Formats: sequence, structure tokens, C-alpha cells
Amino acid sequence: LDSLPPAHYKETMNSVLVWIQQAETKLSTPQVAVADYEIMEKRLRELKALQSSLQEQQKGLNYLSTTVEDMSRKAPAEVSQRYRSEIEMILGRWKKSSVQLVEHCQKLEDFMSKLQRFQNDAKTLKKWMAEVDVFLKEEWPALGDSEALEKQLEQC
Repeated sequence: LDSLPPAHYKETMNSVLVWIQQAETKLSTPQVAVADYEIMEKRLRELKALQSSLQEQQKGLNYLSTTVEDMSRKAPAEVSQRYRSEIEMILGRWKKSSVQLVEHCQKLEDFMSKLQRFQNDAKTLKKWMAEVDVFLKEEWPALGDSEALEKQLEQC
């Protein structure tokens, strides 16, 4: 009887497994190139929320690990091995999801930074192009006006 898991163990196990499944589903969403900063910000907020919930679920995972250790000492070898295998599988999935989550956040932050720089550069380029357009549409000075020609050459 000592080797049977407490009721709270099963509840926690189900809760952690549901969380892992949801995290894996969210993380498996294909990463597509997005040129809309607001969409990227929304995705980053979702990933940050997932990171927060990961930290909340960590207590449950710690409880499961501790409980498995306690049960393993009291249970027969085959039962003990079954619990250990189960927790190792969960810990593996947990770690994989955690690593993916960090990687996705870092990549997205990097992409957002690059997009922001690109948008700023594009804005500067458009402004410059507008100024050049105005310059090119200006009236050319008369051929004999060397001062005006020199000024225009300087602007060029």
C-alpha cells in the first residue's frame, strides 16, 4: 500500500501532462516569417505567458519527482521502475519544451529587433529618396551662372 501513489500525485501528474501537451502544441506552431511587428509582439507575449506558466508548473513537477523517489524506496523493483520510467519520460518532454520555449523567445526577439532596424532604415531611405526627388525636379541653373552650377554640384 505504501508503494501506491497518493491521490494528489495522480492529479498533479494529469495537470503536468496537460500543460506539457498544450505547450508542445503551442510550440509546434510553424514559425513563419512575419513582417508585422504587432503580430510578432503578440506571439512574444504568448510565449512569455507560457514561460510564466512553466514556472508555476515547476512545483508540480518537483512534487512528482520527490514522490516517485519516496515510492521507489518502498515499492517492489518492477513497480519502482515503472514510476521511474514514467517520470523520466515526463522530465524529458518537460526539458524539451522548456528549451524550445527559450529558443523561440530568443529567435522572436532577435527577429523583432531586425525588423525594427529594417523599418527604421526603410523610413530613412524613403525620406532620402523624397529629398532626392525634389532635388532632381528643381530647375537647372542657366549655363552662364557658375555660382549656381557650383552650388548644385555640391548638393549632388
